[in-house]
Amino acid sequence: MAQKTGVEARTKIAPWAHVLAVNDIDRSARYFCQRLGFTLAWSEASDWRLVQRDGVRIMLGKCPDVTPAVQIGPHSWFAYLDAEDVDKLHSEFLASEAIILQPPKDTSYRMREIVVGTPDGHRIVFGQDVKSR
Repeated sequence: MAQKTGVEARTKIAPWAHVLAVNDIDRSARYFCQRLGFTLAWSEASDWRLVQRDGVRIMLGKCPDVTPAVQIGPHSWFAYLDAEDVDKLHSEFLASEAIILQPPKDTSYRMREIVVGTPDGHRIVFGQDVKSR
């Protein structure tokens, strides 16, 4: 009988969700839904909102007294998400008046990326392998 290696013995974990501390959960939830195309899944909880799009889940936690992400420099980066078509996504975000921090750009590591901001100053990168274009 063959022994299991450490990798084979690992328990599978499910898709994850990002957790963000935000000053105003309703404002943030509206932004994710109206500007970034997410849908609202939790609207009843007093301290949380969950938004989701294509399997990406973001839990927005009510933290009215927390330092806004815009003031924490590099710590404001919270996600790198694969996109099927970065240029099309950029057009979608422009049309919905999302906060575009960097338009589509090819990187030295062969990814095409856009950077989007949130009302609190969090930053999200959407990337596409240049070979898939």
